[in-house]
This record gives sequence, structure tokens and C-alpha cells, in this order.
Amino acid sequence: MQHSDIIIAGGGFAGLACAKSLAQAGIGVTLLERKKAPGIGMHTTGIIVGECAEEFSMPTHLTRKITDVRLYAPNFKFVDLKADDYFFLTTDTPGLMRHLSDEAIKAGANIIYDTPYESGEQHDDIIVNGQFSCRFLIGADGPRSKVADDFELGQNTKFLLGAEAEYDGLHTGDHSFYCFLDQKLAYGYLGWVIPGVGVTQVGLAQRMPRRPDIDAFVARMDGIFDFSRAKVVARRGGLIPCGGLVQPFARNNVILLGDAAGIVSPLTAGGIHTALHYGKILGETLADHIKHGAKHPASLLAHIYPRFYLKQGLRMAYERLAPNWLLDTILTNPLFTRVANTVFFKRKWLK
Repeated sequence: MQHSDIIIAGGGFAGLACAKSLAQAGIGVTLLERKKAPGIGMHTTGIIVGECAEEFSMPTHLTRKITDVRLYAPNFKFVDLKADDYFFLTTDTPGLMRHLSDEAIKAGANIIYDTPYESGEQHDDIIVNGQFSCRFLIGADGPRSKVADDFELGQNTKFLLGAEAEYDGLHTGDHSFYCFLDQKLAYGYLGWVIPGVGVTQVGLAQRMPRRPDIDAFVARMDGIFDFSRAKVVARRGGLIPCGGLVQPFARNNVILLGDAAGIVSPLTAGGIHTALHYGKILGETLADHIKHGAKHPASLLAHIYPRFYLKQGLRMAYERLAPNWLLDTILTNPLFTRVANTVFFKRKWLK
């Protein structure tokens, strides 16, 4: 049986950030990932907020800077939003995942691809898949976490379902993030068209159990963008937790991280920054605990993991109190414009 101080289930943003942080501290860490290689079968849009780009170095050839937002009402009235000191990055997400994987491996992490987390049991050590043992198990295995199920931890129950297509030959002509409010096509969230790295990303998300219809969205956008010469080169989609932090997120030496822990903004659906940020912190805290006898990392996370109480309230208000006719009416209202500008461009507080 192979032993490691730490086993991480899942090789997304959270798992890779945690693995790199642990390896840099000299802690033995093995990461199990079901995909055959990094960067394949991606589900995320890969859109990164400005403060995430500032905290974590992103290779410039894998990113594109977006500075403006054009926000549309269902009737296609729009407002232009901008902040001089803020930006977004779209990414070559498969390339970025390969980069993060390489960085973790260079730091000393043992990453085993084509090996999903299948089962775990608590004994003196934690036994994973019947062939690995560890002191700590980190569940970074996505919004429907098998680790959470096996160890009776909290699980996500509220989701957005997102769908996105990448187009070649669709030109928007600028550096704008086009966002479309429409409670019929994108209930509880929005649709988007945004220049990516070598492609244009077109997508939308809906609050489940409703399902996004990207073809209907594209048909609706055809009056704004010219799809006549555009070709779909990739599609992706997946679940986005929107119910906030799960409880409990830890039990004994099993800790949930990233989407598995529900640390995704219920309002903006942004989870990459929290995944990287808390993945790094968990790695540092685990290393201090193992090497120096510092407090159990779950006790620290209990104080710093985001709860998103305000964002939960704003999400509920948007879902229940913002039908299309009201969005058509208030979009250009100065108060609504200020609120929208704050949502998009205020530096994202992790809590």
C-alpha cells in the first residue's frame, strides 16, 4: 500500500493549488485525478477576476485582458460599465490547467492521472481506493463530492447549470464582456459573450432544475453578433454550486475544498479565485500542523472559509423579485447602474 501524508481527490484549481503549496513545504502529497491528462474535459468558463490574477501569476500567452462590461436587459437596452483599476482575464483554460499541473509536479507533488477517487475509509490512517493510505484526505472532487458522501460531510444541494460554446470566426471587435439578463433563458443568472484566447466564448447558466438552451440563446443574440461565419470548436458545461458553504466541511482529518466545499460565490458564480486562494492556504496550514504541531487546519478554515450571507440574499432577491419586465424598466436607472457596477467591478471580497 502506498502511503502519503496527504491525498487530494481531484485535480482542478483547488486541488492543484493545495498540492503545490504542500509540496513546496516539503510535505508528501499525492493527487488522484480521474482525467487522463490535465486540461481535458473542462467544465469551467475559465474567467478570472482581477484580484485573482494579481495574487497568482498567470502566463500572459494563456490569458486575454477584458476591461469593460456591456450589460443588456431582456429588451436589449444596455448600459456600459467600466472601472479604471479593474479587469477580467479570459483564459486558455486547458493550457492553464496544464501549467498549474506542471507547477505542482515541479514543486514535488505526485499527481496520478486516470485514477479517480473511488472510496475512502477511516482507520488508524485513511485508506483510499484500497491501495493508498494517508493522514489527511482533501476532497477537491467537485460539486457532487464522493469524499463528502463517504465521510458524511455536507453536500451541495443548490446549483446553477452552465453551458458554453467556443466559436471561431465570431468577432466582437473590442475588449468587452457582454452580459445578458433574461429570466426566461438564464433564470437566476445571465448569458454572456466574451472574447477568449483565440476564440469567442458564448454561454449561459440557469438555476436548476431549469436547463440552459445555448442554441436558443445564440438565436436570440443573432441580431447583435454575426454568427453566419462562426463555427463551434468546443463545448463544455457543468454544475456550479450556489448554496454557499456546506456543513460540516470537515470531519477528523478529512477536509473539503473548492466546489466540494461550496466556496463559490452564489451571486457571481465565481469559484476560481476561492479555489486557488483557499487551496494555497489549506496547503500552508496543513504543513504547519504536520511539521510544527500548529492547530488543526479545519479550525482555521472554520473562521476564514466564506459564508456568502449577503450574496445569498442578493441571489434570492434576483431570482424571486426581478422578472424580465422589471429588468427592462430598471436597467438604465442610475441606482441600478451603480449596483451593477459594484457587482462587476468592486474588488471581490472572499467572504
